[in-house]
Amino acid sequence: METKSIMIVGVGGQGTLLASRLLGAVLLSQNYDVKVSEVHGMSQRGGSVVTYVRYGEKVHSPIIQKGQADLILAFEQLEAARWLPYLKVGGKIIANNQKIDPMPVITGAATYPEGVLDAVRGTGADLTEIDALSLAVKAGSAKAVNVVLLGVMASHMDIAYDVWTDAIRKTVPEKFLEMNLKAFNYGYHYSK
Repeated sequence: METKSIMIVGVGGQGTLLASRLLGAVLLSQNYDVKVSEVHGMSQRGGSVVTYVRYGEKVHSPIIQKGQADLILAFEQLEAARWLPYLKVGGKIIANNQKIDPMPVITGAATYPEGVLDAVRGTGADLTEIDALSLAVKAGSAKAVNVVLLGVMASHMDIAYDVWTDAIRKTVPEKFLEMNLKAFNYGYHYSK
């Protein structure tokens, strides 16, 4: 099997690291060789966060170069645009339509650009846009955006639904389990 490359991109505090842990656990359970590399940036202050996940029969490096990502899972619009050059031709990008103001916007030095996901779509990228925040709130908490997005991604992969929910059961604390299973289900069954 050829090595596959997934990037999970977002803003600090959105739960990208939990999503990458769940993805890694699922892939390991399927006997793939998995390499994960997390780049935090200013994650504590709402800065850009990216996780590289590569899997296959034998993976030598976790790093993904420009034009190599089979899939990009973007937790925020600007992050989808920022990391788009890493998507390979024929790759897939799944993007939350949520806007989180970066520091230059917060300080008034810049404005949040309009039409970010339209611009991504305009490049010809295979984009699935989702309002993951609304589905997370419906599941019980805005903090479940990460698991909603994981569900959307899972629906595009050839790994059984139960494998994903088993990983969630093993990773998420009991008091948040039902909410996260609902969030995953909403994402998984989101109409494409």
